[in-house]
Amino acid sequence: MGMLVLSENVCLDGGVQDPIGEDGSDRRGWFTQVTPEDYEAWAEVEYDEALGADALLLGRRTDHFFAGAGWNTRGGAWAERLREMPKYVISSTLDTPEWIGGTILRGEVAREVTRLKERYERDIVVYGSAQLTRTLIDHHLADQVRLTLHPYILGGGEHLLDGLAARASLRLVSTQPIGTNLVHLIYDIS
Repeated sequence: MGMLVLSENVCLDGGVQDPIGEDGSDRRGWFTQVTPEDYEAWAEVEYDEALGADALLLGRRTDHFFAGAGWNTRGGAWAERLREMPKYVISSTLDTPEWIGGTILRGEVAREVTRLKERYERDIVVYGSAQLTRTLIDHHLADQVRLTLHPYILGGGEHLLDGLAARASLRLVSTQPIGTNLVHLIYDIS
């Protein structure tokens, strides 16, 4: 059975709103402020994560983000790896996923994700998708959370764990500096 991994970029206060500055909020663009060295080190961690995964699971907005950011045609080993992976998009409104190789999952989230976990043996990675992340935690479907902490405090706006209904216990698996300003934390969820 595959392990469902939540892979998230978050600010120190858990802020996730508008990381690259597309929605025009006053919290925008924090992800794009990392140094080139930090970005390169982060990209290596993400590429390694993709190599260890069998599939991606995304929410509708994250599918739209990846397609809009050019991942359907972007070059490089990481982009190629992500393109070749099966991608599943949870959506009740989309007819067709925007990112190449995607499949829309329309049914009840818990049932659909349980089927995915039974289908794959290695990791199923969820990128971004804050709303979906909260649903997966609330339904006790997430097995691990991997957080890349960015050295910013957003204060307001959307936060990763806003509105969680379920309580979850986490066990620290590893802590790794990424570049000079980022930290990668891995927790198992019990």
